[in-house]
Amino acid sequence: MEAVVTDTRPETVIRLENAGKVYAMGNQQVAALDGIDVAFEKGGFWAVMGSSGSGKSTLMNVIGCLDRLTSGRYLFQGTDISAYDDDALSDIRLRHLGFIFQSFNLIPQLTVQRNIELPLYYLGWDKEKSQAHARHLASMVGLDTRLTHRPSELSGGQMQRVAIARALAADPDLILADEPTGNLDTRTSHQIMALLTSLHQGGKTIIMVTHEHDLAEYARNRLYMTDGRIDRIEKR
Repeated sequence: MEAVVTDTRPETVIRLENAGKVYAMGNQQVAALDGIDVAFEKGGFWAVMGSSGSGKSTLMNVIGCLDRLTSGRYLFQGTDISAYDDDALSDIRLRHLGFIFQSFNLIPQLTVQRNIELPLYYLGWDKEKSQAHARHLASMVGLDTRLTHRPSELSGGQMQRVAIARALAADPDLILADEPTGNLDTRTSHQIMALLTSLHQGGKTIIMVTHEHDLAEYARNRLYMTDGRIDRIEKR
């Protein structure tokens, strides 16, 4: 009887093939991404690093379906989405991606609970189920006593915890964190990184842009960019 061969390679969530992004700046064409080839596996924790203008934010915007490639291919879970229209990309963002921004991007008029619930509203969840799920997520990030507070009544660290809970609301396949500790003090930054680490250990795939080398140490994989190209990749 022949032995059964099992493919034990990690599932690829995102693959970019010869990816290019060109911006017109006056009469000049600027290549923000120049021939990027990279694959991000399911369950990985990546730190994307590089100096200002290296292309890391453009890479993040492309991965997050907030911007389109000029050339090359973007495969999401094995499907080429390079030519998807705005509605299709919006649906991917809503159902599969969770975003954590440096500036938190909370809605100031809404309470903590309502901010966390927002993606579920667009997904059509019923009110009772949505509220229960938001309470669970708030408790998970240590904000169960702040559900009725608004962002202006929270510290920076608490606001980022709300943003993380909101990013988890739809149980995304991928969490994208763009300088998630950029507006926080050192102690709070490491608290947020510890929370992201626990999410990674729970199976979440995380891609994070950071310029802080000590914070990048939390990630198992590091991708360094220079002038729109991948300079090197370090995996542990």
